Amino acid sequence: MAVIPLSEAHAGLVPLVGGKAAGLGELIRAGERVPEGFCVTTEAHRAGVIPEAAVRAAYARLGGGPVAVRSSATVEDLPDASFAGQHHTVLNVVGEADLMTAIGQCWESLWSSRAVAYREAHDTGVADVLMAVVVQRMVLPARAGVLFTANPLTGNRTEMLVDVASGLGTEVVDGHANVTHLVLADPTDEAPPGQPPPATNGAPVSPTAPAPQPCGPGWRAELRAAGRRVQTHFGTPQDVEWAIDHDGTLWLLQARPITTLFPLPPQTDDLRVYVEFGNVQGMLRPVTPMGMATLRQVIAAMVASLGMRMEIVDIGGRLYGDLTDLVRRPATRRRLVRLMSVDFGPRAQAVMEHVLRDPRFAPSGDGSRRPADAALGTALRALRGILRALARPDAARRRLVAAVDRLRAESTASPQLRTAHDRLRFVRDHGDGADGGADDITWPIVAGMLASALPAHLLKGVATEDDIHAVLRGVPHNVTIEMDLALWALASAARPHRDLLLDTPPAELAARYLRGTLPEIGLSGFLSRYGHRAAAEADVGVPRWAEDPTPVFAAIANYLRLTDPAQAPDRRFARAAEDAETALGELARRARRHRPVRGRIAIFLLRRGRRLAGLRESGKFAGLYRLRAVREQLLLIGSEVFPAADDIMFLTLDEVAAALDGADLGGLIARRRATHRRELRRRVVPVALLSDGTDVESTLPASDDGEGLLRGVGAATGRVTGPARVITDPSTAYLEPGEILVTATTDPGWTPLFLTAAALVTETGAIMAHGPTVAREYGIPAVISVPGATSRIVTGQVVTVDGAAGTVTMVR
Repeated sequence: MAVIPLSEAHAGLVPLVGGKAAGLGELIRAGERVPEGFCVTTEAHRAGVIPEAAVRAAYARLGGGPVAVRSSATVEDLPDASFAGQHHTVLNVVGEADLMTAIGQCWESLWSSRAVAYREAHDTGVADVLMAVVVQRMVLPARAGVLFTANPLTGNRTEMLVDVASGLGTEVVDGHANVTHLVLADPTDEAPPGQPPPATNGAPVSPTAPAPQPCGPGWRAELRAAGRRVQTHFGTPQDVEWAIDHDGTLWLLQARPITTLFPLPPQTDDLRVYVEFGNVQGMLRPVTPMGMATLRQVIAAMVASLGMRMEIVDIGGRLYGDLTDLVRRPATRRRLVRLMSVDFGPRAQAVMEHVLRDPRFAPSGDGSRRPADAALGTALRALRGILRALARPDAARRRLVAAVDRLRAESTASPQLRTAHDRLRFVRDHGDGADGGADDITWPIVAGMLASALPAHLLKGVATEDDIHAVLRGVPHNVTIEMDLALWALASAARPHRDLLLDTPPAELAARYLRGTLPEIGLSGFLSRYGHRAAAEADVGVPRWAEDPTPVFAAIANYLRLTDPAQAPDRRFARAAEDAETALGELARRARRHRPVRGRIAIFLLRRGRRLAGLRESGKFAGLYRLRAVREQLLLIGSEVFPAADDIMFLTLDEVAAALDGADLGGLIARRRATHRRELRRRVVPVALLSDGTDVESTLPASDDGEGLLRGVGAATGRVTGPARVITDPSTAYLEPGEILVTATTDPGWTPLFLTAAALVTETGAIMAHGPTVAREYGIPAVISVPGATSRIVTGQVVTVDGAAGTVTMVR
């Protein structure tokens, strides 16, 4: 079938008619008003010859006259890739000769440089991409535009956004027309604070958007109703092109999914607020379904230790905590902003302050506290453990190291595990077992964090945050720092193989190492100690360095490019420790002079902080041993049951049990893998979401940064100017010595890059998070929570990072 009527196209025929024609055919089947037309199918494109006789006949059945000729590729208008504007459209085509030319132009546009680049960016396979062409009777509109059935700027699913202009709608899409932006809001919705109540005839998108034109509801109401019908038919929010002709008739010209929306939270009867928890661990990538279950337990336990309870939900493969009840409970809402500032960072803090001002989240209930018996017991145990660690920090550290070693030994699976069912029981039990050494690990870490944080309050007016940070540089006993310096030592010893390690891609080096064909460089010893680590290592579904050492080889190559002995990481760390001791002595003299009592207490705490603060990474490091053992057993099960061993990471434990009993879950695994791949490409993850889909941060007033100036939060003092290197994946990251590392977030798996970086810039994070802590200890400036840093800064751009001011300035 080289040519078919548009009315015969539908979603099941995408390989034949392409995405655009399939969408239009679905609109026709749903009873919507669509200009009559036909489709030149992909069979013609595959043959490479325009079926002129069939096209002439179809054109004649339309009555001739002006038509719109539009591309309809098989990879177009997909749920995760719209291809908007990437392919060709020709309007007002009249006559058979011009029609044939226009069809040829649509075919050629499949291989335009911009379309090819778009496919590569979206990892769309090239081998099977084909082009169909839609030919429709031309509509001459009085007004036209685009309707989004959900607000793509905020994510709010109760609002529709309209771009409208006089004349052709393509001018709206191309950005050539003077466009009016309108919000078509549900009049039953209550307006957020600081915003005017929604109007049925349209409201401004934002304070900076053009105001709506005064007009009765008329066509707006008809358009809103059409939008509701279209969204209901397709089951997801849609981007709809439309036109109203001079007779006042509404025509729908295209419908495709809105590809930029973050997935919707669980649907509830009341409005709820969710805060993203992954950035606490330096994770913005989606978590595998198997990792989700594990992390839910970990985060719930962490929150419970703070005396709070909340539901942890999966939204877009990310971990979000439902804070609604805590926000509305008088006894807990006062603590939330402080919690956000410490553990989540300033962006989350600003969002929470906004939510607390929202009358829809006004406090409710009597404000009484829950029974405190259990909390009192925990508090007494914590007090005893913290005081014990402060009194004898070296003994506390020895107990912690012993507890970590015990946990490593206890995490090893028994060789008696023979069957998949045995291994599954091990996995279930391993996640629930109580750890008798938890106090020996937890309270020295908490003591170190308190000893580092309290002096700033005790010395207010005498010492700044930068003074405190200077004292806490080069802190010993940090297992992540020790890991990075061990990798530096490995790279230094491997210099005889420098050419091999620099000239061979890291992935190929990793493959050769695993095959046993790489010269011995000492990597086996490093991996025996640190091979259970990785970027995004909190997700059990992520391969460890021992399984795939590609990131380790990438880091080694970066180290081998460092030729200035004075910038060697071990020397930099030693200098940081010496400078910190000097700063501590100077601060002690100043504090005792101005704060005789509080000053002595503060200096005592800082000295304890230098001996205990480095332990903060030990808790996660210890927990990773258990996670490694669970992953090993899951992969062994997967190798027995599924085509690929890691298929198991896209199931839950209950689903694995069903598969062991014979259930066929291949289709479910494939769908989840596809969703996971799609979410891996997402570069922006909302800090907080409302249950209507609103990205809370998008509703805050825009910052008034000057041109070329980005504002964040200073997390490590210092000022450096250098070329930026934007990195989204540490596994193959290339970072020249002296370059400024710009990324969305970091976790311990990223820190090997810090050894050659001149400074660190991230989009998320808190001052006490992994990345900023390690940056301070290496003595490199760091600015965190810079919105849009990875898109506003480009690789090679020279920038100045000022860790004291919390700014990033574009130099050129």
